[in-house]
Amino acid sequence: MADGAMTATFLAVIGGASLLAVTARRLRPSDRLPSLEGWALADRGLGPVWTWLLLGGTIFTAYTFTAVPGLAYGNGAPAFFAVPYTVILCPLAFVLLSRLWTVARRHGYVTAADFVRGRYGSAPLALVVALTGILATMPYLALQLLGIRAVLTAGGVYPRGAAGDLVMVALFAGLAVATYRHGLRAPAVISALKAVAVFVSLVAVCWLVLVRLGGPGPVFEGAARRLGGTDVAHSPLVLSPAQQPAYATLALGSALALLMYPHVLTAGFAADGPRTLRKVTVALPAWTGLLALFGFLGIAALATGVRAPRGGAEAAVPMLVDRLMPAPLAGLVFAAITVGALVPAAVMSIAAATSFVRNVYVEYVHPTATPKRQVRIAKAVSLTAKVGAVAFVFGLRDQDAINLQLLGGVWILQVFPAVAVGLFTGRLHARALLAGWAVGMVSGTLMVVREGFSSIVALGFGPLEVYAGLAALLLNLVVAVAGTAVLDRLGVPRGADATDLPSRLSVRRRPETGANHP
Repeated sequence: MADGAMTATFLAVIGGASLLAVTARRLRPSDRLPSLEGWALADRGLGPVWTWLLLGGTIFTAYTFTAVPGLAYGNGAPAFFAVPYTVILCPLAFVLLSRLWTVARRHGYVTAADFVRGRYGSAPLALVVALTGILATMPYLALQLLGIRAVLTAGGVYPRGAAGDLVMVALFAGLAVATYRHGLRAPAVISALKAVAVFVSLVAVCWLVLVRLGGPGPVFEGAARRLGGTDVAHSPLVLSPAQQPAYATLALGSALALLMYPHVLTAGFAADGPRTLRKVTVALPAWTGLLALFGFLGIAALATGVRAPRGGAEAAVPMLVDRLMPAPLAGLVFAAITVGALVPAAVMSIAAATSFVRNVYVEYVHPTATPKRQVRIAKAVSLTAKVGAVAFVFGLRDQDAINLQLLGGVWILQVFPAVAVGLFTGRLHARALLAGWAVGMVSGTLMVVREGFSSIVALGFGPLEVYAGLAALLLNLVVAVAGTAVLDRLGVPRGADATDLPSRLSVRRRPETGANHP
């Protein structure tokens, strides 16, 4: 049970987050008319510091900060796939986000589906991209609440029964009001507190663990013994050759998928220019280091003898914090992880609402909707998404949300050919991309469900196991390329390309430097 000092620190940080959210209105120019771009993208006006805070705070969610150490606690080395995955993410974001921002700003695009609509001239393809993004985002949003509940329950801060439900509702009520009024500016401001609280508290916890246990060597040796090995080299803390293909494909596929999530693109679109995005992606590895330290804490929880409840490995680090740290600092850690959930949750709800308004409501329901009406509908949908996430958490088992999120990662990866490949070439036919998307969605879902909701699947020949999303993406690409050849041979017309991007991938040489670039 939490003591008074822990609760006081926790409430102080949460109260600070609420106050910061109120100040978000100061970031809004008073002379701008209401617009979806202003509410959902902060008028594309965030500089390098704010963009780094928002993008990092959006990508690195509270559930990530509990799931990765929980996986390390239960399985050892495979948990650390998240580190190379976020390392791979940075150069991909450097190239893709800056290029997509440039096209989106020039043509007024607010979502990835807007870009697809303009690039291929296909409303059906844009619709499936938007709906896939919404479908993949909703369980991800629910997982932020699960992360909060797991942390607070392990720390004794979350009351049992109806009182705990009221705590969850109160936490999200303040976020909902701030997001409703100020849009993306609210999570942008809160992300500053998230960064300070998470970085400071995590460094303090890791330092205390190393001091108490005598350094990293004893930590890994103790964890190896707890996992059943004689030493580190002969324990689950080291990948076996059979695990390496699954580890590598999971890291690569996850990096490709993350950049397609609407909330990540929304945070990227809010930057004030492609140069800002390139600077930010170069600095993003600081957040990756943070994630690696969280994984290390999962190993430390093993070494110190923490006994997480069966099926609740994500509680290992909160239990470690509660055991080792003074009450005020423990309260700071729990509050930091809670605030860490509020930022991505807000951005996810905004992104889902924006996709619905631009690519469903305006496209099919009310094509002449004014900018003011679009903002009003987006606010209502954003609020509904948060309420739905809370109801989802209270109404279904935690495992249901986790299973849906695993499927969500596989699903969102299937829009990669239309969005990412479309940034560099328009040669793929919209109908072929639509067929590839359908094949990828069906095959990826069947693979995951067949394996009992495991994202790692056997290919059917030999012991090789890979990430289901990447296998489905390869099928998707094969169908898209083959379908394009067939449709072009049959003379099936293409939609008009409204972007100014080249229709095929080309390389030109800069005279002044001789450097090649696309």
